[in-house]
Amino acid sequence: MPRKAARKSPKQAPDKFIQMDTKALASYAERYASGKALREKCPRKDHGIWKAPAHRPDAVSLVLEAEKGRLPDLLPMRHGRMVRSAFTFYRGAALTMASDLSTTPNTGIRVQCCGDAHLCNFGGFATPERRVLFSINDLDETLPAPWEWDVKRLAASFVVACRDNGLSDAVAQDIVRTCVRSYRESMHEFSRMSTLELWYHALYASDILATVKDPAIRQRIIKRVEKERAKSAAEEIFPKLVTHRGETPVIKDQLPTIFHAEGHSPGEVQKSVLDALEIYRASLPHSMQSLVSRYTVRDAAIKVVGVGSVGTLCWVLLFMAGEGDPLFLQVKEARASVLEQYAGKSVFANHGQRVVNGYRLMQSASDMFLGWTYGPQRHFFVRQLRDVKISAKVETFGSREMSLYASWCGKALALAHARSGDPVLLAGYLGKSPAIDDALAQFAVAYSNQNEKDHSALDRAVRKGTVKAVFEEQE
Repeated sequence: MPRKAARKSPKQAPDKFIQMDTKALASYAERYASGKALREKCPRKDHGIWKAPAHRPDAVSLVLEAEKGRLPDLLPMRHGRMVRSAFTFYRGAALTMASDLSTTPNTGIRVQCCGDAHLCNFGGFATPERRVLFSINDLDETLPAPWEWDVKRLAASFVVACRDNGLSDAVAQDIVRTCVRSYRESMHEFSRMSTLELWYHALYASDILATVKDPAIRQRIIKRVEKERAKSAAEEIFPKLVTHRGETPVIKDQLPTIFHAEGHSPGEVQKSVLDALEIYRASLPHSMQSLVSRYTVRDAAIKVVGVGSVGTLCWVLLFMAGEGDPLFLQVKEARASVLEQYAGKSVFANHGQRVVNGYRLMQSASDMFLGWTYGPQRHFFVRQLRDVKISAKVETFGSREMSLYASWCGKALALAHARSGDPVLLAGYLGKSPAIDDALAQFAVAYSNQNEKDHSALDRAVRKGTVKAVFEEQE
């Protein structure tokens, strides 16, 4: 982690947001009609079209472009993870799809977008009150942008995942329709709420479970939630991540995914880390600064995460407030959003602050340890490591589980968009017929075909040796 700060203090960063148009003061009927009128400018059926532009960038070149500035020694691992299947390629190709989505029709309605809204970036997590919410849980690419981009990336991800699980395209299209219908109907529901009612609204796991009619599926979800609750507690993950050097607890090296920085032994916390932590503390509310001050950092190690994030500089930090009283924080590098060159630059000078702002806008409740920091040429955001983070095992889903999960993702995305955009305008455009559902089901299949071609191009490059890949043992 870099030593000296090159940016302004987090306290001096701009405080910007998506400003509502003065039309927001109009009546519900007028706002709804304005949304409906946008169908003339951008017919809903047009969203079903995907045709690669004549001068579309080469798929492999976009994969490599997304890696500029990353840690070069980790890039072969990223390539190995991406080339494993069309599904893992999709997860790592957010820049590729951002480039493609910029060429598709949109209404001009902007919201705070996730930027990488595929189905694996949704899940459960605990609020500070220890209730489990369901929402988007990965916002590294978040930025104000057209709402359609998130919905289309989510829709196509379901077809890619269904194919990976051996489900037919007919089943996959029905699942996409379920997802988009849930988004559309939920947007109508949210459009009728008062501003504060909408802001307070949350999708709690307990409420979602109540809608699950299949007792076998409901029981599996309950068991999964309880299992994650147990293993996510700091005292539960402590033995798995930590060993001791004498009396000093340190993070275990677990190559190739967890290791100490070259030249630094376990338990040696470099000054650059300590400097970055001071900047992080300044980004927190005073109450949280008081909480964090109770802990002392004991160790710092690099941690390789995910598919799309491989090659970025990410850390896991071990803090102790006393014997048997640990805290783990994750520090992730925040780079420019993949949406920036198509939707405009972030108003935040620090990309860590951009990400934190996105979390607070799009989630009904967020990790109370969220903050940001920086160093020369690198920005970071910070959050608690694995605090009841429940990700769906989509690779095990049959059609029933996938359809149920699609309805949750559609509703969660609608709530995230409604919090920053105008839900009435969106409801007016989406309408009450399945027109948009059918269009996006068509788009999702067409784009999944494109994704398979792009994955094949990367696979060929790896086989030829023009792109180096390292393949890890799969659990």
